Amino acid sequence: MFVESTRHVESYYARTLPGEAPERPALAGDCDADVLIVGAGFSGLHTALRLALAGRRVVVVEASRVAWAASGRNGGQALLGWSCDMGPLEQSLGLEGARELWDSMRWAAREVRELPARHGFDIDYRPGSLWTAVKRNRIALLEEARDEAARKWCYDALRVIAEQEMPEWVGSPRYLAALYDPEAGHLNPLKLALGIAAVIERAGGRIFEQTRVQQWRETPTGFVATTPQGQIRAGTLVLACNAYIDRLDRELARRVLPVGTYQVASAPLDPQLAHTLLPRNSCVIDNQFVPDYFRLSPDHRLLFGGACTYLGGIPKDIRAAIRPSLERVYPQLRGVELEYAWGGHIDISIRRTPDVGHARGRYWLQGFSGHGVLPTLAAARAVSDAILGDTRLLSLYEAIHNPRFPGGDALAAPLEALGKFWYRMRDVV
Repeated sequence: MFVESTRHVESYYARTLPGEAPERPALAGDCDADVLIVGAGFSGLHTALRLALAGRRVVVVEASRVAWAASGRNGGQALLGWSCDMGPLEQSLGLEGARELWDSMRWAAREVRELPARHGFDIDYRPGSLWTAVKRNRIALLEEARDEAARKWCYDALRVIAEQEMPEWVGSPRYLAALYDPEAGHLNPLKLALGIAAVIERAGGRIFEQTRVQQWRETPTGFVATTPQGQIRAGTLVLACNAYIDRLDRELARRVLPVGTYQVASAPLDPQLAHTLLPRNSCVIDNQFVPDYFRLSPDHRLLFGGACTYLGGIPKDIRAAIRPSLERVYPQLRGVELEYAWGGHIDISIRRTPDVGHARGRYWLQGFSGHGVLPTLAAARAVSDAILGDTRLLSLYEAIHNPRFPGGDALAAPLEALGKFWYRMRDVV
């Protein structure tokens, strides 16, 4: 699934940047580094930033452009937690270990709010998220999540929004209740990635675009990575390729499945209309097994996504695929112009748990399963801390078991698609 592109996809994020995303050179010749990071998405960039600020010689290589894949075109929702929720983490780590990971997630939420101001760039951050219930029998899930957060994770900030209050939060009759998280929020992911990349370079790190690593090998002193333009020698190797790990590491690739997701952005709405859709400007994701998610942009567009494909493709007409879901949520937007439509691939692990670890000086971060804005930052902290000598957080991630997808490359996607079809039926019943 190697993909190389000289341009970002035609997303709302790419088309509304204040200028063109800066082009960085391809590698030209051989070079040396303390740490080589393969992949310039969130996980690689966050790791590189922390290491560069700590004085390490960091090189980041990217086959296409910085944040070309999911990091630059996702839903922009910075939600606390992981796609698997906390249950599998507690099963693997026990209460205290899971609580330590949860604390690191709260750190990530603070860091993503504070990092841009600290380094002088803007990401259009807006606070607040809503986890909403469509069906009455799932309102209890909201209450259970609030109570568990307070009891187990010492997090008492969550608030259940009752049905009579919902019009003050979401201008849609579809939602019966919600769980509000004030420490979550939403942002422009491409601005975040490009801002981090600029800070890495100011700190002395180097980023090469259009530089695909074809293979890597261990040496007595570290690693050598081969690209079409030259070789990179490094003492430490970090693989942050996520859905695009492919042939670069077959064992890691067997633990994640590339899944297609897509979303749309409306034309700018009348500001008063936009305010009625989301009066408090929180982002929204529902608690269906296949959720819808949406938010407002600073220029009053509705950004809406939700569906996914497990057999590798993206719909030819994304607008037509998403419109029924959007108009089911907001009937008042029937026929609204959908100015942008785009998609891409995320990396799903079989248990939806993060797959983060190391072996003999090689580190990896993957398996964020469509919930990566904050988890990538939390995982990058664990990896960068370990490279700098503190392995405590990384040891927690390494205690989480991430099995291979069954059936090998040929059967993994069909089996997962069948499983997701079953969950879709659960949404209907």
